[in-house]
Amino acid sequence: MWIHDSLDWKEYGVDPLIKQVLNHKHLGNGSIILFHNNAKYTKDALDTIITGLKQQGYEIVPISELIIKDNYYIDHEGRQKPIENN
Repeated sequence: MWIHDSLDWKEYGVDPLIKQVLNHKHLGNGSIILFHNNAKYTKDALDTIITGLKQQGYEIVPISELIIKDNYYIDHEGRQKPIENN
């Protein structure tokens, strides 16, 4: 489940795409950002987005490291959370 759409498919341009991702109110640890492989400006913005995310302290990891396969729920922001067994 992606957390937020980069809106790259709307083709607003490089700067709006960068701002949409780096300033998104739901950006946080475990965020999955949706990009489209046929969007016009994604390839031009991606380097700056990755650099900006790293400068904010985020680490880029494979999706397989983010997906919880068992005992989870989806919170109000669309994030997977483990179910705590007490």
